[in-house]
Amino acid sequence: MHDADWLARHFESQRPRLRGVAYRMLGSLTDAEDAVQEAWVRLSRSDAAAIDNLNAWLTTVVGRMSLNILQSRKSRREEPDLPHIPDPIVTLDERLDLEHDAIIAESVGLALLVVLDRLEPAERIAFVMHDMFGLSFAEIAPIVDRSPAAARKLASRARQRVRPSSIPNPDRRQQQRVADAFLAAARDGEFERLLALLDPDVVLRIDGGSLRPGASREVHGAHAVVQGAMRFGPLAPLAQQVLVNGAPGFVGRAQDGHVLSVVGLTIQDGKVMEMNVLTDPERIRKLNLPATTTDTWTPPPRPA
Repeated sequence: MHDADWLARHFESQRPRLRGVAYRMLGSLTDAEDAVQEAWVRLSRSDAAAIDNLNAWLTTVVGRMSLNILQSRKSRREEPDLPHIPDPIVTLDERLDLEHDAIIAESVGLALLVVLDRLEPAERIAFVMHDMFGLSFAEIAPIVDRSPAAARKLASRARQRVRPSSIPNPDRRQQQRVADAFLAAARDGEFERLLALLDPDVVLRIDGGSLRPGASREVHGAHAVVQGAMRFGPLAPLAQQVLVNGAPGFVGRAQDGHVLSVVGLTIQDGKVMEMNVLTDPERIRKLNLPATTTDTWTPPPRPA
């Protein structure tokens, strides 16, 4: 028998894990929180004593809620061809302490979330729950309303679409060296240096939000991406280096210190493979990133 206080404490101990599960399935911090909160509502109305494995039950409920949200999202998306950048998780750490492996290891790169966002809802649920969280297909089957064999096929189809380039290089120090060099080259307006840091097939995605569809675009190829980076050059001195979903990235700031963009880099073998840029003012505001002023923050010095 679980009393109400014990149940609430247990749920709160599981909340971070459940939020992580939901975020990987949804790519939205707000939607993830909604799915987790709904799990609590359902638990508080259930006979917890009759649940054999409470943590597994909660994971299943979050999975079902996530599937419902994905299906609803797909049906109402008005501009399916425009780039969509999932909500970034930004770590404002000026020292970029790469020893924080526990935090980094729990992060899912923006590039991978972009790929997951293009999967069918049931494929995404099956892939995330099996490949990322180790649930069996027998456990996943009732969530996606399929047989275990069908759930296995869903995950297999999803796996085929997850490109190796979507998964960041585990060498974090190499990633940071490339990110440092990229920012320095952009700041100096050095076309050839920028070009040398980009994979020939690099992809740049910019999500300007539903209210500014003209600001959203997807650019392919190193030369085209460098042209965009050169336009970014005048703002480069105001860029703040951060971790974006555990990988090097930047927060672009205006002269008054307010956040204009969040840039996540995917780096493999010493080259930038993808750049995912969120410029949607509404979604950036929801990230609650602190603004700075010229009195409290100055741009980082150029590398020697």
